[in-house]
Amino acid sequence: MEQTTMERTVRHIPASRPKAASAEKRLHGRQRVAAYCRVSTDSEEQINSYTAQKAYYTQKIEESPDWELAGIFADEGITGTSMKKRKEFNRMITACKRGGIDLILTKSLSRFARNTVDCLETVRMLKARGIGVIFEKENINTLTESSEFLITLFSGFAQAESESLSANIQLGIRMAMKDGKVNFHYRSMLGYQRGMDGKPEIVPEEAEVVRRIYRRYLEGCSEGQIQKELTQAGIATAKGVKAWSHQVVHSILTNEKYAGDALLQKTFTTDCISKTVKKNTGELPQYYIKDNHPAIIPRDIYQRVQEEMARRTSKRKILQKSGKTEQGKYSAKYALSERLVCGECGSPYKRCTWARNGVKRIVWRCVSRLEFGKKYCHNSPSMAEDKLHTAILTVLNRVIEASNGLQDELAETLRMVCTPEGGGNNLLELERELETLTTRQNTLLDQALANMEDLTITEQLKALLEEKRHLQARIDAAKKEAANRISEDSRMAELTAYLEEHLSGFQQYDDGIVRQLVEQITVVDAETIRIRFRYSDVEIEQAVY
Repeated sequence: MEQTTMERTVRHIPASRPKAASAEKRLHGRQRVAAYCRVSTDSEEQINSYTAQKAYYTQKIEESPDWELAGIFADEGITGTSMKKRKEFNRMITACKRGGIDLILTKSLSRFARNTVDCLETVRMLKARGIGVIFEKENINTLTESSEFLITLFSGFAQAESESLSANIQLGIRMAMKDGKVNFHYRSMLGYQRGMDGKPEIVPEEAEVVRRIYRRYLEGCSEGQIQKELTQAGIATAKGVKAWSHQVVHSILTNEKYAGDALLQKTFTTDCISKTVKKNTGELPQYYIKDNHPAIIPRDIYQRVQEEMARRTSKRKILQKSGKTEQGKYSAKYALSERLVCGECGSPYKRCTWARNGVKRIVWRCVSRLEFGKKYCHNSPSMAEDKLHTAILTVLNRVIEASNGLQDELAETLRMVCTPEGGGNNLLELERELETLTTRQNTLLDQALANMEDLTITEQLKALLEEKRHLQARIDAAKKEAANRISEDSRMAELTAYLEEHLSGFQQYDDGIVRQLVEQITVVDAETIRIRFRYSDVEIEQAVY
């Protein structure tokens, strides 16, 4: 069968519309041209430059017969490494996307963007819409074929310059930290203001609010309760806001500056492009400046708050489906929620409401019995709240009455716990020993420099450094022990003073009294509880009736 050969033909269809990416005139034969200006700081010199740039581009566009002014977009005192905070830049891009701009003029790539990726993405997006960007300093028009290579090259230089500048600034900040220079943020620090000498000084009225926050927390209040109290009292925060938040209360309770100290480099910025702020968990060194400024809160009180915060956080939730729990979740509402435990299984007791024949009773029951029946706990009794309160009040008044007995026993126990052998003399001896080792080290270093090939000196240096390391560990432990001793002495004095203030006894049960004096209450059986006091091993059994 014969096949007919057909000749291929190509027909040219001319374009009927101009290219989308062309730079042709759009409006009455003229292009709509916008200009973008940016200065990175608020200094007077930069502000003058900022004003001059706006005037320059306005005049340049208006004088050109082929251009029509589509707007001057200018960001003042804004970084070029990120586009997120540049409102005017983003407003200009939005206008481009809506078809209101045909061409953008800008001084240089570094003014447009110091982030290579952002710069290329923006230029490509604009080019796809037929919008060009002219960088005057580099003499680049993004609509030309070779523009992308040049943009990549110059914007890479601009980003590298930013990274180098950022690194130098960070180095300067860290050197200042190493020298103990503290930057005080007065605007967010309740209780302090800049004094005439440039140093922090205490504002009495605000300082009293800070002391109230610490006092209420140690009295058993939660951060949420303190927040509500301050808001209801109409007290203003450091920024003048009368609606307190949980975070503001927490930051005051955890800020070491209120104890007169300063911890530097708590956070750090990962890089100058993303500007992500990260908590410093060991990535960079920190510097702790002790007694940097007048303290509002005594250091031992501040330390007690941190310990109490850690204790509350360590409390596990009550419900554990896998079995019984050893501790109850911290409760600021009822002191017994975290102190009353079962003598049989060790689980916490929970407050419950019983209703029989229209009569309500408040009782406390073992959580293990409530959740799992007799699987883990067989004989724990339910305790009526009113009888528990009466028994606890009886024991507390026994302590007050026995001022020469139980009270002295408490104080003696505390003295035994808080007075280790050696005391401060031991720490002084260790520090003198460290000074001696440092002198020996310096001598060996001089000898090592004079006799580089003497391996004996090198070995002696290694042994000396190891000895110093162990000695420093002992000094750190001694300092921690001394701090604990000061804290415990303060607690003992506070407990003794509290008991002396109530020599006439307590008239009624109060959760605040229990939080102040009681560590734990164990339900021995249906008729007996055992109370252990705070800061001591003293325990007293009491009948429940």
